[in-house]
Amino acid sequence: MHAKAIRFAATGGPEVLEYVDVEVGAPGPGEALVRQHAIGLNFIDVYYRTGLYPQPLPSGLGREGAGVVEAVGEGVTHLQPGDRVAYAGGPNGAYAELRTMPADVLVRLPDAVGFDTAAAMMLQGLTVQYLLRSTYPVKAGETILLHAAAGGVGLIACQWARALGVELIGTVGSKEKAELALAHGAAHVINYNEEDIAARVREITNGAGVPVVYDSVGKDTFAASLACLRRRGLMVSFGNSSGPVPPVAPGELSKHGSLYLTRPTLGDYMATRDELEAMAADLFEVVTSGKVKVEVRQRFPLAQAAEAHRALEGRRTTGSTVLLP
Repeated sequence: MHAKAIRFAATGGPEVLEYVDVEVGAPGPGEALVRQHAIGLNFIDVYYRTGLYPQPLPSGLGREGAGVVEAVGEGVTHLQPGDRVAYAGGPNGAYAELRTMPADVLVRLPDAVGFDTAAAMMLQGLTVQYLLRSTYPVKAGETILLHAAAGGVGLIACQWARALGVELIGTVGSKEKAELALAHGAAHVINYNEEDIAARVREITNGAGVPVVYDSVGKDTFAASLACLRRRGLMVSFGNSSGPVPPVAPGELSKHGSLYLTRPTLGDYMATRDELEAMAADLFEVVTSGKVKVEVRQRFPLAQAAEAHRALEGRRTTGSTVLLP
């Protein structure tokens, strides 16, 4: 059957994204056919489009969506046609009306969670889940630092940290983004265009520094992040929206207090079905309980995916953005 999808045949700027007709086949063994109602937009999509994360071309794009199962292939027992589902992972190709995909990345969606919300929260919400609950399990009373606090991951993390009794210091690039982060539960905000991040963190923590820094910005913030950590603190570099971090000499870690450094990816935290189910259950619980509200702050038609990428790269978005088929 035919469906509309975004494809690209060469890496480059947003203009390489083409809105085309594709043929979608029936699901094979272990697969499901999903009619998508909403698709998540994430910075990782930019990394694939530009070639920072290489992949065979031509290719689809997008790793997150929500919709309804239309058919399942042989051996799929945890889903059936008509199930509402969401996912964050599997092969690229979410920018599509209809797709055949591995069924093991799909989780059933609680009735209380809408498609837009699900598409906006799966990748970012599961990322926050592993960061706060696994990479460094935060404890009530701690003060932590998170960069890009007004982004999609940031606004979820601000709320989730508050629900866990954690004081989150968030960095932002404007007064408007500072207000947004505070409104979502950040205990303190630092405008990195006006303040010295490390100096402010030391001030807020009475000189102690923080036990963990969550940094998705990369090149521009890495040095400041190390300077914010207390002795034996953990540097979590989980993205590079400003560009990849240059090579780091291990001596830098000892110089700043015997620090730890990790570069995690979501896939390694939900590599098994059991891990994925447990993480998704944790995420759905904080969302359906109202502790974390996921707001879709921008919506674009799927055909305008290139414009959505321009807005994301131009830092003109806050919170979560979805594409609508």
